[in-house]
Amino acid sequence: MIVAAAVSVVVLAVLAALAWPWRVPLTKVVLRAVLRLLYRVEVQGLEHAHAVMPRAVIAANHASFLDGLLLGAFLPGRPVFAVDTQIAKQWWARPFLALVDALPVDPTNPLSIRTMIKAVEGGAACIIFPEGRLTTTGSLMKVYEGPALIAERTKAALLPVRIEGVEYTPFSRLLGKMPRRWFPRIRLRILPGRQLTSPPGVTGRARRVALRRVLADEMIQASFTTSPIDTTLFDTLLEATRQHGRGHVIADDITQSPISYGRLVAGAFALGRVFAARTRPAERVGVLLPTSKAAVVTFFALHAEGRVPAMLNFSSGAAAVTAACTAAEVRLVVTSRRFVEKAKLEALVAALTPACTVLYLEDVQATLGPAARLAALVRSWTARPAHDAARAHEPAVVLFTSGSEGTPKGVVLSHRNLLANRYQLASVVDISREDLVLNALPVFHSFGLTGGLLLPLLAGVRVFLYPSPLHYRVVPELAYGLNATILFGTDTFLQGYARVADNYDFYNVRYVFAGAERVKPETRRAWFDKFGIRILEGYGATETAPALAVNTPRHFRAGTVGRLLPGIDHRLEAVPGISDGARLHVRGPNVMLGYLRAERPGVLEPPPGGWYDTGDIVDIDAEGFVTIKGRAKRFAKVAGEMVPLGAVEDLAAKTWPAAAHAVVAVPDARKGEQLVLLTTDRSLTRQGFAAAAREAGLPELFVPRTVTVVREIPVLGTGKTDYVGVAALAAEAAG
Repeated sequence: MIVAAAVSVVVLAVLAALAWPWRVPLTKVVLRAVLRLLYRVEVQGLEHAHAVMPRAVIAANHASFLDGLLLGAFLPGRPVFAVDTQIAKQWWARPFLALVDALPVDPTNPLSIRTMIKAVEGGAACIIFPEGRLTTTGSLMKVYEGPALIAERTKAALLPVRIEGVEYTPFSRLLGKMPRRWFPRIRLRILPGRQLTSPPGVTGRARRVALRRVLADEMIQASFTTSPIDTTLFDTLLEATRQHGRGHVIADDITQSPISYGRLVAGAFALGRVFAARTRPAERVGVLLPTSKAAVVTFFALHAEGRVPAMLNFSSGAAAVTAACTAAEVRLVVTSRRFVEKAKLEALVAALTPACTVLYLEDVQATLGPAARLAALVRSWTARPAHDAARAHEPAVVLFTSGSEGTPKGVVLSHRNLLANRYQLASVVDISREDLVLNALPVFHSFGLTGGLLLPLLAGVRVFLYPSPLHYRVVPELAYGLNATILFGTDTFLQGYARVADNYDFYNVRYVFAGAERVKPETRRAWFDKFGIRILEGYGATETAPALAVNTPRHFRAGTVGRLLPGIDHRLEAVPGISDGARLHVRGPNVMLGYLRAERPGVLEPPPGGWYDTGDIVDIDAEGFVTIKGRAKRFAKVAGEMVPLGAVEDLAAKTWPAAAHAVVAVPDARKGEQLVLLTTDRSLTRQGFAAAAREAGLPELFVPRTVTVVREIPVLGTGKTDYVGVAALAAEAAG
């Protein structure tokens, strides 16, 4: 480490010396040559800089001490640097600041930017790092409004610049969070300039806050826009292997035999040869496996040979799985004999046998001899990413909707869909190699696949896979024993963990992400009171790979599902009879290729015009926070009035928090529809609910006509309420 630090100082000193003075064109040419020699610097979008400079405000991410040197060397002209006053006072910074046009700026004092405003008005291009400091997370940190205020006041263009690769150098502050390399490839990506304006009628502090939010959104958008989404999942895995090293341990499960990137790639090639011999290129292959290393290797083994995994929901029953295989035209299903026995899925496998060939991993493993394993190992050493942009748009996985309100459909997601959603999440949430993700969600569910597996695994973050989220006593113990830092779950599962976990089980957890169903206030309160953890609720759909919005440490508002992720366009459509909210339609790089239905096997139905109708009634406030009002299908028309069934369930959960509840609507000859409440609380009566509704200020229409006590509420394997099962029970209760 001492030698590394010494060499780093020498390199930086040589580069700084070459930079004297900036105004000498020949010296700048030499400096560029040296930087390109050492770091193979690539500059993209230089035409955008020429289009707006010299009068511009250049906003760049700040990942290392090399950032200013790179921008000064490769941007045209003589830009002026805004430097934090505290850094400007440091002895080690003074020699370097003497080489450039620098203006000390206090990022906490809005008045201190007046000198920058004058410089821009005088025709200068100012370089400002909106974060005000080097990142210590690897992601965007707190953003100050200075650059936005300058750009708005002077009417100059804001020029976003993304610096990539410097985070791996010894000049960053990410030791341990990023793999350290002496001379990594560095890229400067210059995005088109844009004009910033504050919202009309907003003044004072509110105006500065609004401009800060706009600037942060531009920085987040720049981070996502420059992400490499036009490639394939397997190429991304190979790139992660090269970046983090073959020996980097990446996944583990209850077998307690962790695998590294090298073992994962070699295993994928070995299994892939077997699958390729039994299938055609681009064929969809069923995967019937729990959340485990076996599922991960199988998933990438299919990708290694250009096959498409169809992740089968084994908790949905034989009829649903058979329909899924019909819709996706699955001829081969990969599973494990041990898993089938432990999960008691013999009947399900028997139902698949007439139409599909069932291949057991135990049998495959027995056929892999030393020669096959050696060939796979050699291939894993020699394989290189192809980065074929055309293949990015090809199908990468078929998932199936939960079927909570009808027959499951096959959702075809491309490589680009999944990678886009991975980078959308990574642009707003910081994760690093110091994290450990505990994922007990099923990988046949989009939340468990993208968030709990692909997001960490392709970023060099170790993930521990557990086969069932329903083991409420085991999962907290695992979190404690593994020192897990990130946890994924649904409201149902998080409620279960909170009930039985020790107060200290989640002591090391930084983030808990919740999705798939609405997080109840009682769940949020229980986690904060017992563990001191704020649940970060998100929102999405299988059709969007899945994330659409998420609360983050930087942008958080309880009761909402956060703000829409970068790269997502949206429109709101009014719904007759519903005044509070509108129907949400979205479009973006994470929106599916289309549906597969059992009625038309193998026929892809793309979303019209690329727009996906979420079917959700939402409200989006002035700051972009999304509040879910309910499903369009989850509104009942009682006596001509629209009643949100979710609000009725909320009241039941708030008044009787220890029980589970579900509300559905059934036909009513007199009022059109009537509400039926199913509950596990024997003390809950219609009279008691009516009293609670009056106290909450809700009208009589919100009171269910029928209240039925059941032993348990039907739940899907993903944690969502099974409303098809609930409706059947409700119809029986309503008579």
